[in-house]
Amino acid sequence: MNPNSALSAWQLAMIVVVPVMALAVWLSAIFLAAREPRGRAQGVVSRTGAAVGGTGAMPAAVAGEGEPEQSADGRVAA
Repeated sequence: MNPNSALSAWQLAMIVVVPVMALAVWLSAIFLAAREPRGRAQGVVSRTGAAVGGTGAMPAAVAGEGEPEQSADGRVAA
């Protein structure tokens, strides 16, 4: 005689829960990987020790790097 092939309630629940959780983890990983990287924190201290304020963007001039030359009419030289 064959034993009863009906699944118990916890087995049916596991059949549903495991794929749903795997899908949630997979979608979360895709969402996290597709995000834009966060900018720098406000008030970051540069290499010279001076506080650099701003909106999280890179500072205009980093210590040791020169700025591009500007002509009298305001255009930046290449």
